[in-house]
Amino acid sequence: MPVEPLAVAPLPAPVTATWAVPGSKSITNRALVLAALAEGTSLIENVLESDDTRHMRTALTALGIDIVDYQAAQPDGGQAPALRVVGGRSRLKAPAQPLFIGNSGTTVRFLAAAAALVPGPVTLVGDAAMAKRPIQDLVDGLRQLGVRVDCANGCPPLTIHGGTLAGGQVRMRGDRSSQYFSALLMAAGLADGDVTVAIEGELVSRPYVDMTRRMIADFGGLVEESPDGFRVRRCASYRGRSYAVEPDASSASYPFAAAAATGSTITVPGMTARSLQGDYGFVEVLRRIGCDVRSDAAGTTVSAAPGLRGIDVDMHDISDTVMSLAAIAPLLAGPTTIRNVANIRIKECDRLTATVSELRRLGQRVEHGDDWLTIHPAPIVPATVECYHDHRIAMSFAVLGLARPGVTIADPACTAKTYPGFWDDLARLRSPLARGPRADPRPPTPDPRPL
Repeated sequence: MPVEPLAVAPLPAPVTATWAVPGSKSITNRALVLAALAEGTSLIENVLESDDTRHMRTALTALGIDIVDYQAAQPDGGQAPALRVVGGRSRLKAPAQPLFIGNSGTTVRFLAAAAALVPGPVTLVGDAAMAKRPIQDLVDGLRQLGVRVDCANGCPPLTIHGGTLAGGQVRMRGDRSSQYFSALLMAAGLADGDVTVAIEGELVSRPYVDMTRRMIADFGGLVEESPDGFRVRRCASYRGRSYAVEPDASSASYPFAAAAATGSTITVPGMTARSLQGDYGFVEVLRRIGCDVRSDAAGTTVSAAPGLRGIDVDMHDISDTVMSLAAIAPLLAGPTTIRNVANIRIKECDRLTATVSELRRLGQRVEHGDDWLTIHPAPIVPATVECYHDHRIAMSFAVLGLARPGVTIADPACTAKTYPGFWDDLARLRSPLARGPRADPRPPTPDPRPL
């Protein structure tokens, strides 16, 4: 993986290619938590191997869960990374030391709630960026259920004193992060009684909570909708099972955006319209700018068309793909406005401010407010894009570099957070196998030339 700043050279010509993205981070980390809480053995296939999932796995192991690597056989005769998880609430124990969770938002939030079921104190501590990421809403929710939580300033580090999670009622504001709700719903199934979760205001990124509810059901739990939120039914235990992780829909936004940016046709195998993930909706955004989108049981293909145009779009429910659109907006005819995305300010960085800053650095005229931005296309001014330790900034602007010269990524290594193989996959677009009217179904061989 590149460590020094990386200049991304434009593709010499449009390509027809297959780009396989790794397993979903969101699903992998949810599956790990549910398997850890489930009695018996779970086999989780196509797991994402990344910084975020490594932090989750390491923390669960320290909490007493047995997790072992193995290779799952694939229908085509290949193998994919998989994990065998021996879980159950009875295995949970307080760790000997604080659990380091880096800058993984899903890990700190999901484990903060799950730790309420652990007998004894669990301390979660992250890196410098994590120490600035709010978690107070979830802390308040846990306290409403009788959990003692020590959290000095509303951000990690925090200590959860667990063992018993009472049933009852919780009220949390919905406009900050859906992960607070997903975390609480997964743990609440093993509470002493039913838990009613009321939402104050609009729930941001609701498709992620719907995904959590479906996965809880897969492991034997039940979360019902209620007039003002959700009702989690108490169950004796979750059940271990085999579970296949889908390709990551957020990661798939980069090859799909690359197709639009470079006039190419790119297929992401295994990423279908039946996806659990709300971020699959990014293909509908691309359809609106003028791309051709085709989906079947094998995957989804995006093809560019002449005259792609800017749009005005609400991306509240697919906010992790905001930068995937913003980074290619300079290539579209007319302005692009992205609305209702205040929640991206509390991600790995303030993504709205960062996106505005880096687009301006590249010569674009950008207007913005607290929850929106408008990009007015202009010629690209060569510049080095700062990444703010945020994987999605690096990958989004790399896509722009495939279409226009002058884009250098300051911190390419930050993509290891969710997509360690991103630069290798980007390089494969330059392979002769990726060009021409037909794509080879196998991953093409990397070109040794630099990006």
